[in-house]
Amino acid sequence: MIEIRNALKVFEKGTAIEHIALNRLSLNVSRGEFVTILGSNGAGKTTLFNAICGTFLLDGGRIVLDGTDITYMPEHKRSVMIGRVFQDPMKGTAPNMTIEENLSLAYSRQTAKPLSFAPSRKQRTLFRERLAEFGMGLEDRMKTKVGLLSGGQRQAVTLLMCTIVPPKLLLLDEHTAALDPATADKVMEITRKTVDTYHLTTLMITHNMASALSTGTRTLMLDEGKILLDLSGEERAGTSVEDLLKLYAGSKHRAFDNDRMMLG
Repeated sequence: MIEIRNALKVFEKGTAIEHIALNRLSLNVSRGEFVTILGSNGAGKTTLFNAICGTFLLDGGRIVLDGTDITYMPEHKRSVMIGRVFQDPMKGTAPNMTIEENLSLAYSRQTAKPLSFAPSRKQRTLFRERLAEFGMGLEDRMKTKVGLLSGGQRQAVTLLMCTIVPPKLLLLDEHTAALDPATADKVMEITRKTVDTYHLTTLMITHNMASALSTGTRTLMLDEGKILLDLSGEERAGTSVEDLLKLYAGSKHRAFDNDRMMLG
């Protein structure tokens, strides 16, 4: 589904603060895989997502999505194929527009129809049905401006905007990190159900090691712009958080040090 080959991204190249954010990183993700991604600050997680989305162009390497080389494709064209939910609940939605207007805009963009804020009766029914699946009562608040919603409700709306027309690839950029534990659990429940129902190929950055090992089908750990660990199948199923920390220490000869990382 997505193939990344020798991805290289260097910031402040040729200066005293030159930083190699992606260091010839290669990754293959099959259709329908749900991959969780861990890593300390500066490991290259968000840089990887930005490279996939086209926020910047790579300095080397290539990215192929579902058979199409998107390495030099403009960001707005990639957005039709890629859905992304950010950590900040304020991103990804228009706060002064209602829930149904946001969903209508996302739906028309994904279906290559003229952009429209006003949904048809058929679309409105679809939006209500999909919102009702979340169990948050949002189907009865479709005329409410998104800016008046809680963080968890906004993330749910953003997730639906990204998947109302199933994308080729879904990127979840620590999308529960800014939420309280109960709300984060609810949003993760919605996420798992959505991914499973529509068989979405998904990459999820998380700061929770236990969640990374229990969610999806595969877990990666990035370090210094490279994939340090790649766990799946029985190997992943038999790995605990303590095992993960030992594997990291054995590979890097140092302890994992990130104050934001939750061990579970």
